[in-house]
Amino acid sequence: MFLDFLKKFLLKRKLKKAFGIFTDSFSSDKIKTVGLVIDETYFSGKEQLLQELKAKGIEEQSITLLLYHDKNKKRDVNFTSFSLKSVSWSGAIGDQEIVDFKAKNFDLLISYYDVEKAPLLLVTQRSKATFKVGFSNIDKRVNHFMIQTTVENSAVFIEELFKYLKILNKI
Repeated sequence: MFLDFLKKFLLKRKLKKAFGIFTDSFSSDKIKTVGLVIDETYFSGKEQLLQELKAKGIEEQSITLLLYHDKNKKRDVNFTSFSLKSVSWSGAIGDQEIVDFKAKNFDLLISYYDVEKAPLLLVTQRSKATFKVGFSNIDKRVNHFMIQTTVENSAVFIEELFKYLKILNKI
């Protein structure tokens, strides 16, 4: 318990230092590939979210999903998932699937969580995505674009996201 608290504290401190050397990799290219980071601790409607993305014209094979769990519960074998145990004390991630997710050059990364957790922030911050979208109550230095709503309102989030993507000429 105390060790988890200490580990989260050290990870957040490491992230704070990394935010100081943040490089903006914003691109005006059209969206073809989408990465989706979901905190399943607070949101369990990943299928509904995927259906809403497909309804907006994003192809299923171009969506890559990464799930985060607070507790080590039974993992969904269909999707890549991780927890605090996947991240070392120094902030290194040992699971190869998560390292591959971070290294992939997504056109759009959707950070679908509204509670700041060090492992989620770490994956989002280190992602090679060219355009990052998330919720407005997460640290402003992590995402390029933020939407003010709650996690439970996935339809509102997707509707607002695609409204602004159209304005930005990304779709």
